[in-house]
Amino acid sequence: MNVLMVLTSHDALGNTGKKTGFWLEEFAAPYYVLSDAGAKITLASPKGGQPPLDPSSDAPDAQTDDTRRFKDDAAAGKALAATVKLSDLDLSRFDAVFYPGGHGPLWDLAEDPASIHLIENFASSGKPIAAVCHAPAIFRHTKGAGGKPFVSGRNVTGFTNSEEEAVGLTDVVPFLVEDMLGKNGGKYSKGADWTPYVVVDGKLVTGQNPASSKDAAKALLKLLS
Repeated sequence: MNVLMVLTSHDALGNTGKKTGFWLEEFAAPYYVLSDAGAKITLASPKGGQPPLDPSSDAPDAQTDDTRRFKDDAAAGKALAATVKLSDLDLSRFDAVFYPGGHGPLWDLAEDPASIHLIENFASSGKPIAAVCHAPAIFRHTKGAGGKPFVSGRNVTGFTNSEEEAVGLTDVVPFLVEDMLGKNGGKYSKGADWTPYVVVDGKLVTGQNPASSKDAAKALLKLLS
């Protein structure tokens, strides 16, 4: 069971002068759900190497058992520091892909040709695809059968407009995940803000927010088994 995890390489939060990147819990929780189940995990990013960590996700009040476990896990830290460049991957090696969120993907993975190719390749091959929180941004330009947007007609979720408003970034982000998924024909639904909410549609798994990370990984694992 070979699972690819794709993280952002983007670290600038628009023109605010603040930093962003991937959200720690959205990486750590799925990483351990999958690795504890015996999955061999490969980490990748558009630029390769160490992906930027959103400093807000490293704050004391954002820590979970999984983030604390990661900080004590030297092997996982070493793997994260040496992500493979996305465009260098042999996609045939993998059985599924998981995209953690954080605001970074809105800028790079949403537009990245290698990521778009990966999703379209996995979809046409019937391989499971999972994305949580802001990571469903990756479906902005992906196409499905007949050239329609990949999410068209599919049940999906992702970071809500109200959650984006609550963190004060509605006018900073290049687009809102909820709006984009709806515009692309996705059948968007959501739970209460900041609570776990996961949607599975065939081989596609989407999670609403950081709290949904672990359940999204468990849903992906179920598709693999």
